[in-house]
Amino acid sequence: MSVGVEVGRSAQERFEHWRDLVGRTRVCDATSAHADSFSAQVRRAELGPVALLGTSFPSARFRRTERMVRQSDDEVYHLTLLTAGGMALRRADDQRETFGVGDLSLVDSSHPYDMHSLDVGAPAESRIAGVGVDLPASLLPVPAHRLRDLLGRRLCGREGTGALLADFLLGLDRRAAALQPAETGRLGAVVVDLVAAWIAGELDAADVLPPDARQRAVVEDVRAFVRRNLHNPGLTPPVVAAAHHLSVSHLHRLFTRYSHGETVAAFIRGRRMAKAHRELADPALRALPIQGIAARCGIPGASEFSRAFKAAYGLSPREYRQRALSGAAPE
Repeated sequence: MSVGVEVGRSAQERFEHWRDLVGRTRVCDATSAHADSFSAQVRRAELGPVALLGTSFPSARFRRTERMVRQSDDEVYHLTLLTAGGMALRRADDQRETFGVGDLSLVDSSHPYDMHSLDVGAPAESRIAGVGVDLPASLLPVPAHRLRDLLGRRLCGREGTGALLADFLLGLDRRAAALQPAETGRLGAVVVDLVAAWIAGELDAADVLPPDARQRAVVEDVRAFVRRNLHNPGLTPPVVAAAHHLSVSHLHRLFTRYSHGETVAAFIRGRRMAKAHRELADPALRALPIQGIAARCGIPGASEFSRAFKAAYGLSPREYRQRALSGAAPE
C-alpha cells in the first residue's frame, strides 16, 4: 500500500495521519517542528507478519519512553536503512549514535529510545527518507542476548550481506504496490532470512542460523549477483557457482529448491529478457541501437537476442520497441 499524506487534508491532519501510519508498528511519540506545514510520503506493505515501511518527511523526532514500553511491548525489531538525510539516536544514558545515507540501524521495542533528525532546525524542504522493516522478535533465529551489542549501533549497508539486505529492501519498496497476495508471505520469510544472515555476519556467528535460513540467504545472494552481472555474456551457472564457492551441482540443488524448481540458467535468461523488455521501452534509450541494448543484457549476438526475445514476448525486439515507443514523445 502506498499512501500519500499530501492531498485533501490540512497540514495538521497530514501530520497526524503520518504519525498514525508510522505508529502502527513503531509505537512512539513523533513530533515535528513542521507540523503546521507538514508533507510526507508513506509506503507500507504487509509481508505476512513482517511490515515494510518506506517514508520521507521533514525533520522530526521519535521518542519511545519507559512508560510506552511498560504499556505496550509487542517485542518487535525495527530495522531501518537511511536513504536521505541524517539521524541521531540515543538509547539508555550512555549510548549515542549518528546515521547517514546507506547506514542500517536496528532497535527493539523493548527498550526506550530517542531518535531525531540531525538538522532539527532545517527548512521543511530538507527531507529525511528511509525504508525499513518491522518484524516480531520471535521470528529471528538469533537469541536476544546475542543481539544486545548490535542494537542502536551504526551498521554499514554498503558492503557484504548488509549491501545485499539494503538492495533487497530498496527493491521491495519500489515494487511493493505491484506485489501479489501469494508473494507477500514468501517475501516476508526471505526478509527474515536476510536479516538473520546479516546479523549473523555482524556477530561473526553463522552457527546461530538454522540450515534453511543459511541456504535461503545464499540463494538470495545468488539472485543479487546475477542481477548485478547481467551485462556479462560469460555469466553462466559455473561462473555463479565459483563466485559463491559452490559446486555447480550444489548450486543447482539449492537454487531449484528455493525457486519453485527454476534453474539458475533459466533465472539468468529470464532476468536478461526482463531487462531488455524494460530498456527497449525506455524513451531515454531510444537512440541506443537494439544491439547496444542486447549487449547491455549480456547477449551480444543479434540473431540470438532476437530469437530469445521473440520466444519470450511474441514480438521481435524491433517490433516491440516500435509499439512501446509509438506514444512516447522524443526526449
